[in-house]
Amino acid sequence: MVTFGGRMTMEREDLPTLRALGFDEDELRRLGLWEPAIGEPIDLAEMYVRRSKKKDTLSSLRQQVREMCGHATSEGKKIRRLWFEQRSASKANVRREEFEKATGSIMEGLSKTLYVYKTSRLSRRGMGQVGLLLDEFDSQKARIYITAERIDSSKSRMILAILSEQAREQASDLSQFITLSIRANKSEGKWTGGVTPYGLHSIKGSGKLTHNPKEYPTARRIAVHLLERKTPAWIANKLNSEGVPTRHGKKWTDSGITSLAHSVTWAGLVANREKMRDEHGNELDKYHRGGTPLLDEKGHPISVGQGVITFAEHVKIASILADRAKPGTSVGDRTRGKREIVTILTDILRCGRCMGPMENGGAIYRCQARQRQGESSCKGMATARTRIEKEMAGVWQTHILSLSPESDVIHAIARKWLDYKDPAKEKRKQEVTAALENAASRELKLQKEFFLGGGMDETLYDALRRELSEQITAMKSELKELAKGADLTPLMHPAALASLWENAGPNGQRALLRAAMRKIVLNSPKGPGDRTPLSKRMTIDWIDKAADETPLETALAHVETSRKRRKSA
Repeated sequence: MVTFGGRMTMEREDLPTLRALGFDEDELRRLGLWEPAIGEPIDLAEMYVRRSKKKDTLSSLRQQVREMCGHATSEGKKIRRLWFEQRSASKANVRREEFEKATGSIMEGLSKTLYVYKTSRLSRRGMGQVGLLLDEFDSQKARIYITAERIDSSKSRMILAILSEQAREQASDLSQFITLSIRANKSEGKWTGGVTPYGLHSIKGSGKLTHNPKEYPTARRIAVHLLERKTPAWIANKLNSEGVPTRHGKKWTDSGITSLAHSVTWAGLVANREKMRDEHGNELDKYHRGGTPLLDEKGHPISVGQGVITFAEHVKIASILADRAKPGTSVGDRTRGKREIVTILTDILRCGRCMGPMENGGAIYRCQARQRQGESSCKGMATARTRIEKEMAGVWQTHILSLSPESDVIHAIARKWLDYKDPAKEKRKQEVTAALENAASRELKLQKEFFLGGGMDETLYDALRRELSEQITAMKSELKELAKGADLTPLMHPAALASLWENAGPNGQRALLRAAMRKIVLNSPKGPGDRTPLSKRMTIDWIDKAADETPLETALAHVETSRKRRKSA
C-alpha cells in the first residue's frame, strides 16, 4: 500500500523498478503507471524494456517507456506491468528471466499485448526464436507491438521476421568487430576493459594499467605474505581483523586472495584466457580464471603496464601454492576432474550467527565466513552432516505431504525431478529447440530468395518449402511430447514420497529441496552439548508458506482423497 493525495491505494508490483528508472510519482500518474491496471486481458498489456549496455542512459530508457505508454493509451490499453533487465539478446547461452516472465504472463492469459520499443530490443537471434514466440502468441490470440517501427505482429508478421533477421546479422557483425578489436589491443599491450585486479587501475585514454594509490600498499602486503608462504586463509583473516576492506567494502576471503595470486594481470601482463564451454562445446560468455601470459612474436610476455608483483614473483607464488596442494583433496588438486556431489544442503543452509552460508567440511557443515574470512568475521558454527540431513529429510517430506496437489511447488518439484531423472530428455528438448529455430530461419531465407531475389524456379521453391514445412511440423510435435509434465503420484503418498527421497541420491535430493525452499537458517545452540532436535533450531524459508498453516492430518487426508479420485477417473 502507498499513500497518494491523502488516500491509500494498492501498490503496483513494478513500482520499485519504475522508481529505479527515475520516474517520480506525478509522471507515473500521468503515464497511467501509478495504480495497478485492472481490466480484461484484451485491455491489458505487458511492457518489456531491455538495457543491453550500461552506456544506455536512464533518460533514454524513460523516453522508451513514455513512447510505449503513449501508444498504449492511443489503443485503449493499460500497462499491467513493466519488465526490465540488462541482458544480451544475441547470445544463446544468456537467459533473459524478465523476458521469460513477460511472455509467460501473456501465455497465462493475464494480458494479450506485449509492447517492445524496437525489434532489436526483442531479440537479436533472428526469426528462429521470434517465429516460435509468435506461434505461441497466435495460439493465445495475443500479439507483439514494436513501437518505434510501428509493427503489429498480428498484421505484419513477415516484416517483423525480416527485421529480426536483420538484427541478428547486425549482432553477428558487431561481435566480429569487437573480437577483432580486443585481439588487436591485447597484441599491442593495451587493457581491454573490465574489472582491474586489486591494487591496479587503468589510465584513461592510454590503455595501460598503473598502481592504485589507495589499494597498492595493501595489495603489496598481500603479495609479500604470499611470498612468505602464508596461506590465503591466514591473509584474509589478518586483513579482516585489522578492518581492512576489499575494493567494494566487503570482507576478504581465502578464495579472493587465491584468485589474485593466480592473476596474470596482477603481474602487469596481458592475460590469454580461454572461454568456458557448455556440455555441447559451445562457447559461453565467461572465461576461465587465471590464464597464461600472452606472448609476442619472440615468445616474450606482453606487458599491459605496472603490476603489483613481477612475473618472477608470479611464478614463485604459483609454485608455493602448487606445493601446498594435496592430491585427492580440494586443496589445490587440479587433477581430480569434476567432483561428485555428496552434500544436499550446501548453498541452502545458513549460519544462525552471521546468516552467511554453511559449507561442506567433510563430516560436518561449517560456517563459510568463519572458515574463509577468519574468526574476526564470525564466531562460527558447525553441525554433523549425517544428523542434520536425516532430520531435513523428515521435515521436507512432512511439508510436501501438507501441500495441495494443485500447488505450484508440487509442479516445480515434478519438473525438477523430471530434469534430474531424465537428463537425456532435457538435452533433447534443447537440441530440438535449436534445430527448430534454425529451420524457421532457413524458411524465411527461402521465402526472401523466391519473392525478393526472383531467381528461383517455382517448382524448386515449392519442393524446398514443403520439405522445410514438414521438418518444422515434426519438430514442433516432438517438442510438444517432450514438454509433457511429470507424474505427480509419488508426491502424494507418504510411502512413495519416502521411497522417492531415499532413491534420489545427493544430487536428486538437492533438486527436490531447492524446488520447495529458499534457505534454512540453523540457529545457534544454547551451549556445548545442546541436544535440542535440529528441526527445532531450524528456521526454514518455504516457497509455499501457506502449507505450514495446514494441520498435517488434514493435509494427508486431502492428498489421499485427491489421489483416489484421480485413480478412479
